[in-house]
Amino acid sequence: MLFRNRFLFLLALAALLAFLSLSLQFLHLIPVNPVREDGLNPKSRKRIMPDLLTEPPAIDPVYEAQVYCNIPSIAERSMEGHAPHYFKLVSVQVLIRHGDRYPLYAIPKTKRPDIDCMLVPSRKPSHPQLEAFIKHMSKGSAAQMDGSLSSLPHFPSHSLCEMGELTQTGVVQHLRNGQLLREIYINKHRLLPSDWTAKQLYLETTGKSRTLQSALALLYTFLPDFDWKKINMRHQWSTIFCSGSCDCPMRNHYLEEEQRRQYSLRVKNSNLEKIYVDMAKIVGIPTRQLRASNPIDSLLCYFCHNVSFPCTKAGCIGMEHFKVIKRHQLEDERERQEKKLYFLYALLATHPLLNQTVNRLQRIAEGKKEEVFVLYSAHDVTLSPVLSALGITEARFPRFAARLVFELWQDGKRPKEHFIRILYNGADVTFQTSFCRDHYKRSSKPMCPLEKLVNFVKRDMFLIFNSTSYYDACHRRAL
Repeated sequence: MLFRNRFLFLLALAALLAFLSLSLQFLHLIPVNPVREDGLNPKSRKRIMPDLLTEPPAIDPVYEAQVYCNIPSIAERSMEGHAPHYFKLVSVQVLIRHGDRYPLYAIPKTKRPDIDCMLVPSRKPSHPQLEAFIKHMSKGSAAQMDGSLSSLPHFPSHSLCEMGELTQTGVVQHLRNGQLLREIYINKHRLLPSDWTAKQLYLETTGKSRTLQSALALLYTFLPDFDWKKINMRHQWSTIFCSGSCDCPMRNHYLEEEQRRQYSLRVKNSNLEKIYVDMAKIVGIPTRQLRASNPIDSLLCYFCHNVSFPCTKAGCIGMEHFKVIKRHQLEDERERQEKKLYFLYALLATHPLLNQTVNRLQRIAEGKKEEVFVLYSAHDVTLSPVLSALGITEARFPRFAARLVFELWQDGKRPKEHFIRILYNGADVTFQTSFCRDHYKRSSKPMCPLEKLVNFVKRDMFLIFNSTSYYDACHRRAL
């Protein structure tokens, strides 16, 4: 009996101590984990359980920056090319962002990041086909390059990168993209025959060397040692690929409203302003001049290439500066989704490109065999509004070498029926789209009917503007 009483007493005492410890942690009277000296990724446990209804997910700027860099490492898992066995793949349209690049802006009075843009197969990151890619690019005089594209180099070649130049990392990113897409679409699904023709491809890029070179890197591993005579690269002068439908006053209006929203959020962020003031003192320039130089663009290059942030006699720009600016950028992206101004801009900005995409998919569904593989090589300002317009609100901002893929499938049991899949960086986002979200609930097929996309682009995109056409929406203010 005595032993039993002692056992019960000890059990009750242990329970009491556990309760007290938990309570003290909850009230922050004892620490729950040490703060790391480098300040990176400390895990906060101010609450035992987060309130999922009121608290947004915690933002980790360092992790998000790593995702954005997209440094080539392990083989990527992807969902491209997945469908029931009786479905036939009939077309693939790919929209990519260029690969890793040198900054577009320099932080005044600091040394530029020392990045070598020469392609060296023995230097990491590399790719088994990098050396062969370099040799093949030097033979490209027979290619048809539209307009000013003919004067651009086919691969980067400066020992110190020029502003905005594609890096070796950027080339490798798209060599990997092309290799992955080849394994799925050529080796598995036989999208193109071995004797493919120029008419079966549609290739288009903006007039920047980084987008042209990214397209060529992807193409090289997608269609190894391709015949240059079959390459017809079209030049797109607009970063939103609006071609001959760029006159849209309301698109410009919503973009200006969105820029005002960005400015308002920035001036409210006192912590961000303190960081800008501190950085301006370090480099010895007015705060306004530092802010105008868009320092996050340059700092991301240092970060992605594991190069120390710049220093002056007055001190060094450090990780805390970087984290505050990057965190604000992420908060801005979150508010952008909530305020919907960018969404209105995106609908009008992307309609010409989406309309061209839908028209092509319809022709192929009707039996046309041309342009079954399409590649648009573009920028973050191209992909981001497309994602927004489609309603894919959970997608991250386009990383380096991001890819958005439209797959067109034919039902083998009902050949007249066609379906689409939409994939972003290998993830299936088909049922995240606004036009197919509800279809998922009542469909047994892991795809979206083509007519859903067609109706969205031809009709539903304009409903929010109380309009029935692109022209009308572009010239009428939304109610």
